[in-house]
This record gives sequence, structure tokens and C-alpha cells, in this order.
Amino acid sequence: MTKVMNVAMIGGGFMGKAHAMAYASMPMFFWPAPAIPHRKVVVDVTDGMAEEARRRYGFEEASSDWRAVVARPDIDVVDICTPNNVHAEIAIAAAKAGKHIICEKPLARTVEEARAMVEAVKAAGVIHMVAFNYRRTPAVALAKKFIEEGRIGRILNFRGTYLQDWSADPDSPLSWRFQKKIAGSGSVGDIGTHVVDLAHHLVGPIAEVIAMTPTYNKTRPLQQGGVDKLGAAEKSADAERGEVDVDDELVSMLRFKDGAIGSLEATRNAYGRNNFITLEIHGTKGSIHFNYERRDELQVMFADDPADARGFRTIYTGPAHPYGSGLWPIPGLGIGYSETKIVECYDFFSAIAKKQQPSPNFNDGLLTELVADAFIRSGESGVWEKVG
Repeated sequence: MTKVMNVAMIGGGFMGKAHAMAYASMPMFFWPAPAIPHRKVVVDVTDGMAEEARRRYGFEEASSDWRAVVARPDIDVVDICTPNNVHAEIAIAAAKAGKHIICEKPLARTVEEARAMVEAVKAAGVIHMVAFNYRRTPAVALAKKFIEEGRIGRILNFRGTYLQDWSADPDSPLSWRFQKKIAGSGSVGDIGTHVVDLAHHLVGPIAEVIAMTPTYNKTRPLQQGGVDKLGAAEKSADAERGEVDVDDELVSMLRFKDGAIGSLEATRNAYGRNNFITLEIHGTKGSIHFNYERRDELQVMFADDPADARGFRTIYTGPAHPYGSGLWPIPGLGIGYSETKIVECYDFFSAIAKKQQPSPNFNDGLLTELVADAFIRSGESGVWEKVG
């Protein structure tokens, strides 16, 4: 019989919604499931917010005391969906309590916090995952398969972008994502780390970077009320303003440990871009291109194609591709953000069932944080900075 595992989810906002949907849906997509996630307790800042999240997301219980919940013997998994400033504290407590942990990205605000989290889960011997869900997109998994098979040869170059526009308006509110004490960094940690994870996943470790990390909007209106709002939710030109002390944009060049080179851009100030994650990888035998806004498609070109058929072709992901047997039965039928979280959930509980660490785990999260730290240092120094 498939094991039922009790989940305590800390945080009831947007990311909590995505995770709760994955817990409900994963066994429907991947059956027999490696485990049945039971939505046991959801925790939020106040009792009222927690109760609203419980009713909305289908949890059995609600609480505003994460410490008491993490210590409970009936909790198997702790899911951290909070702002970045409490990731380390919650994860370390959960590890000491012997819980398996999935933590939203970035793993931590600083390298020091990330290292402490890695040490805690290693000492406890628990399963741990950091939720870089975009690598779970079937087209990205297919790109990984082609690269591992040697279909594009030795990788020469990686280009990655993550462009959004939700903070382009200077009168959008001062979300916690603009405050270093909570977020750790701006576009670097919030979205740039997603591309770093994809680069590590597909190409390998980044060894050295040079970066520009400007801040365009030095102040933003203070939010009204206790709920965090992203840029599209509210405009407050006349409100009292607070300081922005994180980067708005990252533009960088990369050197990989294996000799490949590349570039990476991340910004939340690109009018007209919604969730524009792109990858282009060139090798000695071909190229791969991916655009998340067309996430069911992978563009590939192989150098050994006949002369009259050279150029990029489009593969529509479906049953023949990674995770295809569990998702939709027709190629190109269409997946969304929620499906990447469902696949992430499946891989996490599969790792628990197999007693094997998944990827990306906290060790991978630490490597990504080391790159983010190098970006910030290079943005200040203006020179190449080594990772680590």
C-alpha cells in the first residue's frame, strides 16, 4: 500500500498555492504514486491568515506557530514557502526534528546561511530539495537527455535570460523582494538563480563571473496592509516611500569549470516581458534553444543533419519525452507552471521513497548561492570574481 506522508507547509501565499495544488494532483498524474502527500497543517503569520489558507488549500489544520508544528511527531515533511529571511531558521529546526524538507528558492539570503542549512540536513540524514522547478519542464529535461547522449557534442557556449516587467513601474509597492534584510538580493536571487540552476543542470558548475547589478528605482511606495503585493497588484504614487537596497538587474558573463563560456541576464524591469526564461546552448555538434513562454517546445539543430534540412527544428514534448507518461497523452497539448510543480513533487517523494537525495538538493542550492554571491561581489568591484 502506498504510504501516506503528512506535510506541514509553512507559508500560505502564492507559492503555497502552487505547492498545495501539487500535493493534491501528484498522485492523479503519477500513479502508483511514490507516496500520498497528506495536507496536514498549513502555517501562516496570523491565526486568521492560516485558517483562510487551510480552507483555500485543503489542509486539515491551521497554525501560526511554525516551531510547534515542525516539532510534532506526526509531521513527515516540512515545506518552506516563506520569504527568504526565515528559510535557514525553519530548515535547520526541521532537520533537527528529523523531517524531510523542500524549500523554495533561493535556498538562503547568504552563503553562510546556505552552508548552515547544508550542514544541518547532512547531520540529520534527511531528504532535502530546493524548489528550482523550471528544470522539471519536460522540454528542459529533454534538452538534458540530448546533452548527456552527446547529441550536441562538447558544449561551447550558454546563453540564459530571465526577464520580467512586474517591477518596471517605480510606483509599484515595496515588496519584501526589494529589501536586502529579507530577500538577500534582488533580481540576482529572485530570478537569476533560476537560470544559474539551469546552467548548472545542463552545462556544469560556473567557475567565474563578471557582472553589472544596477538599481534603477531607489525608493518605492510602502505597502498598505499586511499582504505582500507584486508590482502589478497596486500603484501608490502618493504613498510614503521606503528604500530599495537590492539590485534591479543582472547582466553577466560566465566562465564554466569545463571551459565553456556564456552570459546570463535577469531583470524585473523589462516592459513587455512576462516570464521570459530562455536558454540557448551551442556545442561542437549542434545547438539547443528553449523559451519558457513556449514551454512545450524545444528547438534543436544537429550538425549531422543533411544539407537540405539544416536549421532549427521544433520538437513538441509529449508521451515520448521525460515525464510524458504521467502528464498529458498528446504532444503539444500544453503544460503550465502547475505541472512543473507537480513533477517536482513527484521527484521529491520518489527520493524519499528511494532514500536517495534528489536534484537539486541543498548542496545544489549552496552552489547556486555561491554564484549569486560572486555576481553581487562583481557588481560592486567591476572585475571578474571567482565562485566560492
